[in-house]
Amino acid sequence: MSIKTVGIIGAGTMGNGIAQACAVVGIDSVMLDINEAAVQKGVDMVSKSLDRLVKKEKMSAEQKTAAMARIKPTTQMADLKNVDIVIEAATENEGLKLKILKEAEAVIAADTIIASNTSSISITQLAAATGRADKFIGMHFFNPVPMMALVELIRGLQTSDATHAKVEALAKALGKTPITVKNNPGFVVNRILCPMINEAIFVLAEGLATAEEIDAGMKLGCNHPIGPLALADMIGLDTMLAVMKVFYEGFDDSKYRPAPLLKEMVAAGYLGRKSGRGFYQY
Repeated sequence: MSIKTVGIIGAGTMGNGIAQACAVVGIDSVMLDINEAAVQKGVDMVSKSLDRLVKKEKMSAEQKTAAMARIKPTTQMADLKNVDIVIEAATENEGLKLKILKEAEAVIAADTIIASNTSSISITQLAAATGRADKFIGMHFFNPVPMMALVELIRGLQTSDATHAKVEALAKALGKTPITVKNNPGFVVNRILCPMINEAIFVLAEGLATAEEIDAGMKLGCNHPIGPLALADMIGLDTMLAVMKVFYEGFDDSKYRPAPLLKEMVAAGYLGRKSGRGFYQY
């Protein structure tokens, strides 16, 4: 059985991006959020994103209309009852995710797969809280979803080969390149990326170079499209700190300790772009 209908829980940045990725390749989706305003905001974001593609002549107006028709917005969990897979893309909060997963499981079919878009929470742990641990997998998309080619497929200890194969096929149908990783804090990409950003913060705090010079060094010396400190501002310094805390506790290894300057900036409310100030002013 191939996946033909996708249920998406969360209409925020990741959720509406996943809905768009499905819509443009002809896959129907049901996009759910807590209230009408949140769902409508998600639909509007997809519409604006597709408008940009129409303007660039990468899509016709007719194709946009057809894509939008493939997204069914809802606030009712019961509307997920006929989907082939549920992708949970809610806020990175374990308690919230577990509550949502239990509500979804109560309405979906017995053979429906559940995937989580979590970037740091244990897939094995989330799977164990459901009654279908073998049909549970991590499907970690990257932001912005329509542009980024990568999807990390995270196998929990219980994930079956059949579940992995179906979700891998879905990722490829979405035009993505999936990589399969074992369950571990940060999986692969964030495990490498976040400590690098954290180290850049140590370098800044030690006064080795300015933020601009550190970012220029990594852009020009390592061919990165964006410097680590500008990237931290884009991710959100509170999110960065949360991830480093997960690593520090998960691995019990001092090399993952969050930079003191990172803690200090979060305490000051300097969270990056979203607060107007981080390592740079916005």
